[in-house]
Amino acid sequence: MAIPATQHVVLLRDFGGPDRLAVVERPVPEPRAGEVLVKVLAASVQFTDVMLRKGQYPDLKEKPPLVLGYDLVGEVVKVGPGIASPTVGQRVANLTMIGSYAQYRTLLADHCVVVDASLDPAEATSLVLSWTTAYQLLHRDAHVKKGQKLLVIGAAGAVGQALVVLGKLAGCQVWGAASSHHANLVAALGATHVDRDVVDYALVLQERFDVVFDGIAEQGFSRAWRAVGPRGHLSAFGVSAGVKSNVSIALVGFWLARLWWWNLFSRNRSTSFFSITSLRKKHPKWFVEDLDQLLGMLKRGAIKPRIAERIGLDHVAKAHVRIESGGLEGKIVLVPNP
Repeated sequence: MAIPATQHVVLLRDFGGPDRLAVVERPVPEPRAGEVLVKVLAASVQFTDVMLRKGQYPDLKEKPPLVLGYDLVGEVVKVGPGIASPTVGQRVANLTMIGSYAQYRTLLADHCVVVDASLDPAEATSLVLSWTTAYQLLHRDAHVKKGQKLLVIGAAGAVGQALVVLGKLAGCQVWGAASSHHANLVAALGATHVDRDVVDYALVLQERFDVVFDGIAEQGFSRAWRAVGPRGHLSAFGVSAGVKSNVSIALVGFWLARLWWWNLFSRNRSTSFFSITSLRKKHPKWFVEDLDQLLGMLKRGAIKPRIAERIGLDHVAKAHVRIESGGLEGKIVLVPNP
């Protein structure tokens, strides 16, 4: 394969709105020792990217100008010195945090997960962040068991949909909180729909749950905590309501501190705040194992991520606007090399 000298990327010039994103030309990088160069086949455009664009993502150390893109599936086109695997021609997936809104990029070889060439790259990249987060929330964080009652707050979102589907596959009873607009979707996924606007889930449903999953953080996780049963667990994993309302980092910090407080002083109930990047640093093999498990499920047809649209580099800024507006029922996927 002929590798061009330059490529197009979506550059974030500085933190702010979608207008800070621009398609520019940059050199194609050369893989160094331990790296592979991939041609990007698909990369998710997701709410986490919005947080990064706004400068509201706590794990981001880099400063603009930079290229966003939290995950990808790509084809290896060149390997650096000393690389035996993956090989040129293989497809790989990776969790990148930044750098994947591009036509080409380098990856650390030992962080790559091989992807079967028969799989749709757009569907495969949907698994890397959203579905692996859901899988690890269920099985690495909450340790769900067959027959348990689960409440998924934000069930129409990418992670929420995955939590519902994977929770049902684990043999659990699942309720999904989402707006009434998404009621049919939640039911189609296999969960009992709950209107997300109710004040108190436990009171309205007359149920308290073995596990509550909350990536929204409305009322600073208080509403989710009230729905946790006597020996239940709250798995918090996001603060999208706070991001959309532009609350201060200090207030978000207070919410997270309160989780710690609840965990410390609750006799039988527990809480946690899940971060896929933190867990990957502690247990890198788990990420590879879990993503590989999901790719196998995709190949068998056991799961089917929803793709709302496939877009080119020129449409990324508009995709950010749509994601912030809400209402999507599937993933927007960037295809930078159509």
